[in-house]
Amino acid sequence: MTSYEHGLTRRRFAAGVIAALSAGGLASKVRAEVPKLAIDTHAHVFHRGLKLAPGRRYAPDYDAPLALYLQQLDQNGITNGVLVQPSFLGTDNSYLAECLKATNGRLRGIAVVDVAIAADELRALDRAGVAGIRLNLVGQKLPDLSSPEWTALLAQIRALDWQVEIQRNAGDLATLAPTLLDQGVKVVLDHFALPDPKLGIDDPGFQSVVKLGATRNVWVKISAPYRNGAAGEAFAKQAYPLLRTAFGVDRLLWGSDWPHTQFEATQNYAKNRKFLDELVTDADERARVLASPRELFRF
Repeated sequence: MTSYEHGLTRRRFAAGVIAALSAGGLASKVRAEVPKLAIDTHAHVFHRGLKLAPGRRYAPDYDAPLALYLQQLDQNGITNGVLVQPSFLGTDNSYLAECLKATNGRLRGIAVVDVAIAADELRALDRAGVAGIRLNLVGQKLPDLSSPEWTALLAQIRALDWQVEIQRNAGDLATLAPTLLDQGVKVVLDHFALPDPKLGIDDPGFQSVVKLGATRNVWVKISAPYRNGAAGEAFAKQAYPLLRTAFGVDRLLWGSDWPHTQFEATQNYAKNRKFLDELVTDADERARVLASPRELFRF
């Protein structure tokens, strides 16, 4: 190799090193500027101009618009959120889809659908940002999830890689969840699985729910402790270590439950976010809880 070629090689090598260092520095800067995900997996938005579902158990007399929800996220250091279709709006998910589209991927949705919904409607919801369906079975007759119509719907849910979120008392969840798992869908249980408030962690239904952690296909929302009775926060602090051991930190989902329907007088967003700090005292573990919904909700 001539001295000229040798010098050229050294210059090229040096230039490559400088470029690599510059790129590395830039990458580090980019990484530093990307906020860690902190996801609220349970909130509702609505306004009084929306058509209410017949047979509803409840309807609020105030508005909880999208802009106000986004303000709650910003004020409490939450990067992303999940909008759950309120029961009083029934299966009309149009406002939910509109809100999801308006936020360019910051939010995901959980829809409420009729068991006979058409496949193209499901695909449209998927494109809008919906990641699953909700079965709010509080006060409702339990569906036969192994019937042909449900089997057909759940096959579509599985094909879309969606989840099925259930709100029901723990005793019934212990029966419903395995039926869903047998059909290969991901299952999310609302609000600490809603045990009998008088029994708390001693509720046999809750103990059965805890055993579902071994399936690795069930997630639990550590949200709205106040929906578990007057001693809900105390129960939550007893339940969290059991749920963490059984399900793992990455299958526990925090949710604000904003705007705390029927509990508006005693609850607000900041209070529920602060309670998470009391419930999950280790900062690194808490960060994992807040980020863990990323894959499930496809953020």
